[in-house]
Amino acid sequence: MTHKYIGAALLVLAPAFVVSVVLAAQAQDRFSLTAANGIAFAEFRGYEEWAMVATSQPDGANGCGTSKVGCTKAILGNATMLQAYRDGIPANGSRVPDGAAIAKVEWLQGRDPSSPYAVTVPGSQTAVSFMVKDSKRFPSTDGWGYATFEYDPSSRNFSPATKDPLFARTCHGCHTGGAKARDFVFTHFSPR
Repeated sequence: MTHKYIGAALLVLAPAFVVSVVLAAQAQDRFSLTAANGIAFAEFRGYEEWAMVATSQPDGANGCGTSKVGCTKAILGNATMLQAYRDGIPANGSRVPDGAAIAKVEWLQGRDPSSPYAVTVPGSQTAVSFMVKDSKRFPSTDGWGYATFEYDPSSRNFSPATKDPLFARTCHGCHTGGAKARDFVFTHFSPR
């Protein structure tokens, strides 16, 4: 290859290389984030591979964070939570064991125009929320810790949903009102 062709190849490839380096430098390490109450995103590393517990679609925008439109949520459980469900919680009268965790990944509702039928599909991601059972760490909320990280699709970055460290009391207030008999877990394990 002559120097003329090498120079031309570098002129073509250099911008692509610069763009990829810039994008890599801008990539956020979401696992470095911590919620206002001290729960770190890193505590849930690998949540993307957890098994599906159930899905939910709140009616309208109710239960969709700050969104004014509907959303779709996937509720995932770690191995400890899945074993608790297999063991019959809550019908067996046991409490969820320490170490159990649930992730709730939320997307705006989208449409798939290529589908041969009308279908609602996940659109832009909006948030991921976590519940973790640790009776010693979270005694004031019946052993449950809560964390929510909002997602901005334009920057592709997460951020803690609030700076108020007492937000978990609000989360737990909802769970106390509707799921106390289920050890504060709303989600039923959906049959397969």
